[in-house]
Amino acid sequence: MKLPSRRLREFLIEKLIFLSGIASVVFVVLIFIFLLREGVSVLKTTSLGSFLGGHFWYPISTPAKLGILPLILGSLMVTAGAIAIAVPLGIAAAFYIAEVAPKRLRTVLKSCVEVLAAIPSVVLGFLGITVLVPFLKSVFNLPTGLTAFSGSIMLAFMALPTIITISEDAINAVPREYKEGALALGATHWQTLFRVVIHGALPGIIAAAMLGIGRVFGETMAVMMVTGNAAVIPQSLFEPVRTLTATIAAEMGEAAKGSAHYFALFAVGIVLFVISFAINLTADILLNRGKKK
Repeated sequence: MKLPSRRLREFLIEKLIFLSGIASVVFVVLIFIFLLREGVSVLKTTSLGSFLGGHFWYPISTPAKLGILPLILGSLMVTAGAIAIAVPLGIAAAFYIAEVAPKRLRTVLKSCVEVLAAIPSVVLGFLGITVLVPFLKSVFNLPTGLTAFSGSIMLAFMALPTIITISEDAINAVPREYKEGALALGATHWQTLFRVVIHGALPGIIAAAMLGIGRVFGETMAVMMVTGNAAVIPQSLFEPVRTLTATIAAEMGEAAKGSAHYFALFAVGIVLFVISFAINLTADILLNRGKKK
């Protein structure tokens, strides 16, 4: 009686996993269809080229100007700044926790990283407004501290737990024989880390970086609170910007249903969806290349 029962459990678990995977794909497709159904109507008001390449976002003016190029550039600038800060720091912290720190300190640091990941984004946004923004304004002598650089720092702070945790798991997953072999051949501990361990953990580190990018690019509240929300084409990191996510969050509640503004915000959601898909696809390609190497 036990054998058929075990086979039945395995069969049910296998089918549940399969159905879960299919459900995930179906949900994503349905979300995209919903966005496409609402967002494509913006083309009745403006052309695709004007929408993606327009320099002005004045959705309630007469006539409405629905160019999202400043929003795209603002999102990319804030994301690039955040990744430039978070990826090196996150990987270095992961190596320190996994390979260098004493056991007791390692436990404390891992707990701190987990606590950091649990802080709500709106709380980080308040900290950014009250502490980071005045500090940057004073240090760099800026007209306002609400800039893309402020958003990059806050988003880097939010991406660090993801990058550190996944990178540390990848480093710990490197076979111990690799390290012992390098040390036996006369390599120092640091040479082993930089020439052996990092190559063995590279696919996981790439995954950590890409997940960090996804975490940063999709963030709304914190970036909306500290970047100034100016829908203009940014010239540097020290100017106010507005991101795609912040635009949807700030304006969806005020847009009249069925208006050009309403449809344009759904079209912004489509752009976000496509960019997120491109990030995930890039991560998958890089991971496969890393595994082959």
